[in-house]
Order: sequence, then C-alpha cells, then structure tokens
Amino acid sequence: MAPRTRRTASPKFVIERDEDSGESSSGEEEEEEEEEEVGNVYDDSENDDVEGDDEEEAEETVEETKRREKKPITISLKKVCKVCKKTGHQAGFQGATYIDCPMKPCFLCKMPGHTTMTCPHRVATEHGVIPAPRKSTRHSVYYIFERQLRPHVPTIKPGFVIPDQVTCGVIRYHSRRVTCLEFHPTNNNILLSGDKKGQLGVWDYDKVSEKTVYGNIHSCLLNTMRFSSSNDGAVYGASSDGTVSCTDLETGLSVSMMDLNPDGWQGPNSWRMLYGLDVNSEKGLVLVADNFGFLYMLDTRTNDKIGEPVLIHKRGSKVVGLHCNPVQPDLLLSCGNDHFARLWDMRRLEGGSLGDLAHRRVVNSAYFSPQTGSKILTTAQDNRIRVWDSIFGNLESPSREIVHSHDFNRHLTAFRAEWDPKDPSESLAVIGRYISENYNGVALHPIDFIDVTTGQLVAEVIDPNITTITPVNKLHPRDDVLASGSSRSLFIWRPKDNSDTGQQKDERKTIVLGGKPDKKPNKKFGGDSDDSDDEPFSAKGKMSKAKPALRKKAKTR
Repeated sequence: MAPRTRRTASPKFVIERDEDSGESSSGEEEEEEEEEEVGNVYDDSENDDVEGDDEEEAEETVEETKRREKKPITISLKKVCKVCKKTGHQAGFQGATYIDCPMKPCFLCKMPGHTTMTCPHRVATEHGVIPAPRKSTRHSVYYIFERQLRPHVPTIKPGFVIPDQVTCGVIRYHSRRVTCLEFHPTNNNILLSGDKKGQLGVWDYDKVSEKTVYGNIHSCLLNTMRFSSSNDGAVYGASSDGTVSCTDLETGLSVSMMDLNPDGWQGPNSWRMLYGLDVNSEKGLVLVADNFGFLYMLDTRTNDKIGEPVLIHKRGSKVVGLHCNPVQPDLLLSCGNDHFARLWDMRRLEGGSLGDLAHRRVVNSAYFSPQTGSKILTTAQDNRIRVWDSIFGNLESPSREIVHSHDFNRHLTAFRAEWDPKDPSESLAVIGRYISENYNGVALHPIDFIDVTTGQLVAEVIDPNITTITPVNKLHPRDDVLASGSSRSLFIWRPKDNSDTGQQKDERKTIVLGGKPDKKPNKKFGGDSDDSDDEPFSAKGKMSKAKPALRKKAKTR
C-alpha cells in the first residue's frame, strides 16, 4: 500500500538574524569540518560535553624559550589517517563517500572483510534481520498481556504516512546546535526546541514568524524537555549545568527545582550534569538522572527533591535517557554509557533492576512502545537499532538488531530512533542518518523511516537545501508532521501532494541571510564550534542547485 499524502502549501522560510553569534571564521570552520567528517575517532568515554582545563605547564627559562624559537619549522607532507593515526593512508568522508581505514573493520556494520561502500547493510537495511520466533511462556503477566493488550494491536499494518516535504523552516534559529525537540500536548502547531547553549525556543510553525527564544533558563546544554501532566503551559527541562527547570511558556519565567552544582565549577570530577528526564504523572514526580549514574525524584507540587538519589547505573557512568511506561508508569526504562538499558520497578528501586539489556557500546536512547508499552526500542553507538518485542519475555537478547548509520563524532547531538506515536501497529520508527549519500552530485544525509518489525527501510526523506546532518527528529503525536533539528535550524515536514505537480514546480523559498562572525567559543562546557555544519547554503546566500530527491522502497504487508 503506497503512503498516503496530503495537500500542502508552498514552503516558507525565515532566517533568524544572529546578534551575538553567527558564522565562524574561515580557519575555525575548516578545522571543524575536518573533525566532523572523520568517522569514529574517539572512545565511549569521550562522549561527555564538559571537560576540565588541562593543567598549566611549568614556567620555562629564558634560554629554553630562545632555543625553541630558533628551531626550524618543518611541514610534513605524509598522509596521516585520523582514525588509526598511522601514515600512508587517509580515512573519512570524500564528498558523499566514506573511506574506511584499512586497519579497522567496516565503519557501518563493524564487521571485517569489506568496506562501508560494499557493506550489504548499506544496500538493504533489513539485510540479516530475522523476525523473532514466538516466545513460549506460562508467565501469568504475559497471559494478561495477551488477553488485554494484544487485541488492541491490529494484525494488519495500516498504510504508513510519510512526511516527505519541507513546508517551512527557521534557518539559524538557535545560536548553537539543536539538542532536543518537543511538541505541545494540546496546541498542534507549537514546537519547543532546546540547544547547546541552554536556550529554549517556542515556535508557532503555522505562522512561521511567531517565535520566541528564552536564553536565561540554563547556562549550557538543554538535554531533555517534558511537559507537565497537569499544566500544558509549563515544561520541565534537564541541563548539563546540573539544574532542573520548570518554565512558564507564556512569560518565560523559570523556577529552578534542583541545582546539583550550587558552588559553581569545581572541576570535572565534581561537576554534575543532568541528561535523562521524564514525568511520572500517576505519582506526580519528575525523574532525572545525572552523569554519575544516579536517579533523582522531584515532587511536582512542592518542586522539592524527594529522598536520596538512587544508583541505577554503573557508578560514574552517564545516564542519558529515562522513559516511564505509558500503560504502567511504575515501570521505568533507563539507558546510559555503561552499555546497558535497564528496566526498573519504581516501587522498589533499591531491590535492583527487573532486567538488564546488554549492548556492545553506549546506549543513546531507550523507549517503550507508545500504545501498549510492551516493546522496547534502543539506539546504541555500535550502529545498531535493537528491538525487544515483549518486556514479559526473555530480555537477555533482542528480538532484532537493525544495522543503521548513526555512530557519530562528538560534535553532534546523539542520534535516537523514536517511535511514531500515531502508529497503532507500533512498527514505524524515525532516525537521522550519519553517513551521507550522493544525490545528484550533492552529499546529503537522509532521515530514515524504518519498519522495526522487519528491519525494512520504508522511506528516506531529504531536501536538497538541507546539506547538514539531521540527528534530532520528532514525530507529531496527532498530525502527520515531522520536526527536524539540523545544526541551528528547524524544519517542518509534511506529506507531499504528488497530484499537485504544477505547484511543486512553482514553489518558491524566500531566504534572507544575516549574521555576524562568531567569537571564539568557550571550551569550558565543551563549547566546540557548531558553525561548521550550520551553512546549508553557499557563502553567497544561494540555494543548492541540486534537484529534489526522495527514495522510497516498497513495503510488504
């Protein structure tokens, strides 16, 4: 069944004029481009955003200084690989082609014997994916699940609706890269966005120009946002500055619910950052987790911390994600840098986890399925999307592993595969792609829609003017809308109306360029420049001449 489409209006774009930050200098831009086009050149431990300053070197004598000044400057013309640091070859992106290091296995599937360009998983996402066999169990909870929850899942998948056309966008909306997105729970056309600088953006994408940015809430990365279950005008945020905020969207006034760093910066060993956040509406709790493996519980009525923090992951490891089960909120799912996603019972956290879902590398995200809460979807740094078909079955091994390119370098927001909240079959997930593809001579990074029950690539959507990587994607809970955060810009996708070909040819995108050169970034909070991938347009302000392209693959039912 072909994806259904919807008639859409001509795209509208607004480019925000930067005042305190904009384009980086040419030297900084070239340096960042080289870093971002290299593959996985770091360890899992390097995935932190805050690092301490290096120790100052001892003072040198005047003679040593003079001797150093007299040393001749030598320039090496040898090719040095940025992956293995050896000479004689180079690795990384050459246009849209990723060149593997001969000393390492395939960058995509992590298996030796072939390169990324010839990897079978690159040609077919579902290569090697085998549907999980039916698990036989006599567990009483599973019997209840089969009787009460399974009948609500349709046996025949409905036709997927793919938002494949950019209808509006705000270019350079944020001063730093986008880190999280959240749709308003009741107002369909309101999108919230957080960025690396800690800013909170509120955008009415139906009116395009109606947008607000609150910059006085957090001092650095706004990692996660969740709306209050009792007040849709308030949103909770967890930041790398160690604070949890409750912000009124009308006034922009924010209340700090918790501050883990009241004495300020005391070095990386004591600085606490908050990443994962979720709201347990049944208990009236805000749950947050830090970079030392601890879980904190906050009362939404008093805005105070409840009890002592509980260690839920390996001590000293970062907990990057929390998700409460939509059907049974007492079930909590967490994931972190200790290579595990863990299932918890909120009523007895001290008794240990209900299940430990092992991964080979850092787990970027873990989510329960949106309708029944019986499935689990995780994204890990080993280029694998993993699916568990039932939380009541065997959790020692996943039902499926899907190879997908999202092993990013540290200058990007982490890729996270997220469910389509409107899909009653709980099959469709969306995630951005790291490795670029060649579309009419332009290297573009698609956004992939994957059927997680088969591993099949349902659609890969692109826009020829979005030449940057798009790691942050959020599907609307009620409308056929996809919001994407690509570097500092936001885009809204809707289904394309293929019947209106005349309008598609005549569509115009109004672009207004502006901005000032950015100052040298502060490295204290991992303030690496994000401007090297912020330019989807040429230096002269002209849009890419590449023709639009969209590739969809047939779906089996």
